[in-house]
Amino acid sequence: MHDYELYLLFFGIALLYASVGFGGGSSYLAILALYGVEFKLMRVTALLCNIVVVSGGTYIFYKKGLLDWKKVLPIVAVSVPMAYLGGRLPIKEQTFFLILAVSLFIAGLLMFFQKSLGSLGESEVKKSKPQVNAAIGGGIGFLSGMVGIGGGIFLAPLLHLMHWSTAKVIAATASFFILVNSVAGLVGQWQQPDFQWNWKFSIGLMVSVFLGGQIGSRLAADQFRQDVVRKMTAALVIFIAVRIFFKNLI
Repeated sequence: MHDYELYLLFFGIALLYASVGFGGGSSYLAILALYGVEFKLMRVTALLCNIVVVSGGTYIFYKKGLLDWKKVLPIVAVSVPMAYLGGRLPIKEQTFFLILAVSLFIAGLLMFFQKSLGSLGESEVKKSKPQVNAAIGGGIGFLSGMVGIGGGIFLAPLLHLMHWSTAKVIAATASFFILVNSVAGLVGQWQQPDFQWNWKFSIGLMVSVFLGGQIGSRLAADQFRQDVVRKMTAALVIFIAVRIFFKNLI
C-alpha cells in the first residue's frame, strides 16, 4: 500500500464518521494495523487524527446549541482523567493487540447495528442519573486512552439504547467526548518514557482527515447510501479485528 492510498482511506473515513459525530479512531487503528505501523505510533496517530476531525464538528454542534452541558459534563468529568490514566498505562504489544482486536470487534458490531437503534423525539427522552453518566464516561474513557480511540463509537449507541437524548444531541455529545478524551489520552501517552511520534508520517494523515472531516461535518449525506457505507465499514472493521487476533495471538 502506498502513502497516497492511505491518505485517501483516511479522508474517506473522516468524511463518513464526521457526518454522524465520530472521529474515526477505530478505523484508523484498523488500517494502520494492516499497514504494519508500530503499535505505539498507531495510538498516537489515531488520537491526533481524532482531534483534528472532531474539533471542527464539535464547534459546529456548539454553535447550533446541541451540547446539553448538564448531561455532558458528568460524562466527561470522569472520562477525561480516566482517558489520561489509560494513555499513561504501560502496555505490552501483545496485550495491546488483544485489546485492539476485541475493541474493534465490538465497535464493528455497534456500528453495524447502529441504524436499528433509531432516533428519538423529545417526548421519548428518559432522564439519566449523573452517577450513571459518570460511570459510563469513566469506563469508555479509560479504554479510549489505552487503545487510542476517542470512544464515541461505543458511547453513541449506548446512549441511544438508554434513550439518553435526541439523535442530534447524542451526535454532538459523542463529538465532544471524542475530542476531550483524545486530548487526555494523547497527553497520557506523551508522558510515557517511550513515547513515539513520527511527525512526517502523521502530518499527511492529519491533513487528509481535516479535509474529510470538514466536508463530513457540513454536508448531509444521503441516508440510505450512508447506512450502506457504514455497514460495509463495520464489516471491514470486524474482519480486521479477527485478522489482528489470529495474526498476533494465535
